Parts: sequence; structure tokens; C-alpha cells
Amino acid sequence: MSDISADKNNQCQIVFDLSISPIEYQQYYRGEIKWVITNSLDGRKVQFPANLLTQHVTHEGIHGRFVLHYLASGKALKLDKLG
Repeated sequence: MSDISADKNNQCQIVFDLSISPIEYQQYYRGEIKWVITNSLDGRKVQFPANLLTQHVTHEGIHGRFVLHYLASGKALKLDKLG
């Protein structure tokens, strides 16, 4: 599976792994950190709004492989957990 693709509607996706502890997530929740910055599987920098994490929070924090859907212009659309 490629970690990036684009469709005819100029929507793209990029795959990356995240591991955020519950204590670290509190900074995102309180708005102290507004952007998540990580690297894709192929090493490119990925940045997206922290509010996209909300649906993926558990008591253990946020852990796993995710796919970010975004427009070719760079606007983030949604974040899905894989697997």
C-alpha cells in the first residue's frame, strides 16, 4: 500500500503512525497545542489540526496507524484509523 494517493477530485491521503500518551493528549485537548506534526511512512512532514484526533482518543491515549484525507490545496478533511 502506498502511503499517499490522489483521486480525480483533488483529494489526497497520506499514512502515518501516531503514539500520543494520555498526558500528552491533554495539551491538545486544552488547546495548548493546535497542530499535530509527524512524519508519513515515507518520511515526509505531516501537519494537521489537533481537533481531528478527538474521535480516536482512548484511556491509553492515541496509538496506531492513521490515514489523513486532505485536498490538494492542503486542507485537512478527516482522519481515519487503519486496522
